[in-house]
Amino acid sequence: MPRRVAIVTDSTADLPPDIVAARDITVVPLFVTFGTEEFRAGVDLSTAAFWERMLAPDAPFPTTAASAPGTFRDAFEAALDAGAEAVVCINISAKLSASFKSAELGAQMLPGRDISVVDSGSASLGLGLLVLLAADLADEGRSAAEIVAAVRAGLADLDLYLALDTIEYLRKGGRLSAGRAAVATILSIKPIITVVDGAVEVAERPRTRAKARARVLELLAGGGAIEWAAVLYSPGEGTDPSAFRDELLARLPGELDPSRVIVGAVGASIGPHVGPRCLGAVLLRRHA
Repeated sequence: MPRRVAIVTDSTADLPPDIVAARDITVVPLFVTFGTEEFRAGVDLSTAAFWERMLAPDAPFPTTAASAPGTFRDAFEAALDAGAEAVVCINISAKLSASFKSAELGAQMLPGRDISVVDSGSASLGLGLLVLLAADLADEGRSAAEIVAAVRAGLADLDLYLALDTIEYLRKGGRLSAGRAAVATILSIKPIITVVDGAVEVAERPRTRAKARARVLELLAGGGAIEWAAVLYSPGEGTDPSAFRDELLARLPGELDPSRVIVGAVGASIGPHVGPRCLGAVLLRRHA
């Protein structure tokens, strides 16, 4: 029996495919273009295949684009036709992608249907954990209005820190000014990024990869009870997400159900902006 409320997101959520399938989440893919070749992230181009292309010598730098409003409309209509009474669609921050606006326009194509489109104010597994929170509430039988309210409140309980190996990819992807990127490159900084008010910000500027990753763990340590936790990484030499997961859990308060800790690779929708050898984590703390 379908849920009363269907949960939809976009591929920037970076949720592993097995979790998407198990939690009955609909993912609308962004487009990724390498030169003249265009792919749907997670559909025509898996995460592994994306990184193989991304790291190939002389590969063209990829660009990303949101799906058309009609694609979101089709996803919403399919969920409603399958028996859902309402749809909640949670998207990457509107400051980072046109995906949110595209979803809004898609919802407007179905007047009179109960469709809520939510700006997560986050990205990657920051968005992904809010989507999992929404799926939890949908499983409990909560209404669309209750789910939307909880997701919006959850943003204040979300901590995301990601240590990059270089800032160059943020510059190429237009997510950071050339001047700020140049300073970071000259100083050989391994920046730690976060998302503040829906925009990417450099939180700290360690000088080595080891210091950056250790600092991420310090920034996430302590605090209140955890609802969901995720380790986020991109492939590359010296990146061990399993060991990082164990270190993170050792610093968190109380016992956390292992089923509520996920490890996810940066996918094709976010990968062009962060590059290889990044490592970090996201915590969704339990709302007071």
